[in-house]
Amino acid sequence: MDTVTTIESAANITKIRTLVSACKSLPALMDTVTTIENLPFAAALRSEVVATRTSDHALLEATRVGDEDAFAELVSRYKNQITSYIYRMTNDYDGAVDLAQETFVRVYRAAERYQTSYAFSTYIYRIATNLAISELRKRKRRKLVSLTGFFQSRDGAEPQEFNPADDRPLPDRELVDAERRNAIARAISTLPEKYRAPLILRDVDGRTYEEIAGILQTSEGTVKSRISRARGFLREKMKAYI
Repeated sequence: MDTVTTIESAANITKIRTLVSACKSLPALMDTVTTIENLPFAAALRSEVVATRTSDHALLEATRVGDEDAFAELVSRYKNQITSYIYRMTNDYDGAVDLAQETFVRVYRAAERYQTSYAFSTYIYRIATNLAISELRKRKRRKLVSLTGFFQSRDGAEPQEFNPADDRPLPDRELVDAERRNAIARAISTLPEKYRAPLILRDVDGRTYEEIAGILQTSEGTVKSRISRARGFLREKMKAYI
């Protein structure tokens, strides 16, 4: 790749990041969910589909040939959804904005390799999920490393990994009078990622079991089982608030 091409590519990536960073709003559901009972039966946050609008596939095909407006339209369609989804996965809004940017950067860079055999929404949610899970695992490793040094053996042997169970009450128990939606968000953030992702995709984003199976690359049966387990865990964690 020559110098001019590299500069142009960097400029395009900067445009993408700027475009996505303009997203500073979260879906209204965070302001309306007040009890745990709402979650399993939450109304889907799906945009109405306009039959005459350009398809996602067509927009990505146009992106391949350099149509920046086409890619801007894809970002406009999905930026709120993706940022909100990653935020609920990580419970870190600023980090979610950064990961959403990275999601679109990866879509842009891989436009030439995109396959139209499955929905674009499945494709972009899969990228976002992988990035969110990667971030959660990095946090877990950082936490483990920070604790390891405190558990040196007395005979001077190498420190052993130690990851004690967190028996402390959820942070929100100190704020029982706070709005319940904050408690729900925190409770969701304590779920293992394999349960957290399908729960959010189903009960918050309103994705079908088939779509979730495609995003997570697993079977519908596994998706249903994990969602059931996640709901059970969440109800248990939320007993103090309901």
